[in-house]
Amino acid sequence: MHLKTTIFSFLFLSLIIINNKNRKDSMACPPSTLSLSLDSTLQPCLFAPSAPSTTLAGTTTSLPPEKRQPSIFRSLLGRFSSSSATQPTASSRTDAPDQPGAVINDEAVQVLRDFRVIVELDRGGVLEIRPVEPGEMEATGTLLAETFSESRLVPVRYAHLIAFLVKQYLEERRALEPHVAVLIGFYKESDAEGPAQLACTAEISFDARGANVAPPTPHPPPDCPYICNMAVRKSLRRRRIGWHLLEACEELITRMKAKREVYLHCRVVDKGPFDMYRKAGYEVSKTDSYFIWLSLQRRKHLMWKKLPPPSDDDAVNKTSACDDHPI
Repeated sequence: MHLKTTIFSFLFLSLIIINNKNRKDSMACPPSTLSLSLDSTLQPCLFAPSAPSTTLAGTTTSLPPEKRQPSIFRSLLGRFSSSSATQPTASSRTDAPDQPGAVINDEAVQVLRDFRVIVELDRGGVLEIRPVEPGEMEATGTLLAETFSESRLVPVRYAHLIAFLVKQYLEERRALEPHVAVLIGFYKESDAEGPAQLACTAEISFDARGANVAPPTPHPPPDCPYICNMAVRKSLRRRRIGWHLLEACEELITRMKAKREVYLHCRVVDKGPFDMYRKAGYEVSKTDSYFIWLSLQRRKHLMWKKLPPPSDDDAVNKTSACDDHPI
């Protein structure tokens, strides 16, 4: 009886502490983390790595068996795992049936390779958004790791570990192209000398083959496009870079001829990103229950939007704009 009372008291106090912490976060939450699903998916790897067979997103890689490589990430989790019990491996989506809107043809590969959007920002400067290249994985992983660490208040000593895990995750996700795309954005001041700096990144899964087997809650439909892991460099925020990154994601989804229903997550405490998504036309589909706090995660909204039908005129205008303003 005393044991039960102690357990319930501990859970009750935990809820109070987490609730107070979320209230403080909601009063002064930074407009930095957009649709950052790493907030809920990387945490189990750091605090409870008991499943050596899972990847950063809580899923097994969806690579075909002949292309799978021994994952350093899984080996690292296995080395630090404190549990001897094995867990069942989540099923892969490589055998997902062909569906309407599935991105599986050679044309989609070329569309992804040629995709590029260049925008002149209102406050000056030029932003170029395109798919990530192999030599840019480390810098992209560092940007995501910095944003994750900031949003989760992770100690600085874990920064290099997080960056390593994120880079491994990005490499596994990029191998799933064209079912998955990782976009990055480079910013350069007007008339400035020197190379542009990495400003933002986002990930898109277009169909069931690119979807994570165990995505963050509330679960989005696996066969619909899903935008996640959006991040903007701290020194470049409040320039509408996040807005243009979201528009670029939607434009790529349209060009890839995926389904028009797009989903993303937004934490309940992130009022700035939430208002941006609402302004962009996204609506709340579902919201996490308060019990999600017991897993040390913040509550999230699952939001969705139905994109307008593709327009050939819009595609021509976008291409012309890119050609007229090279970065």
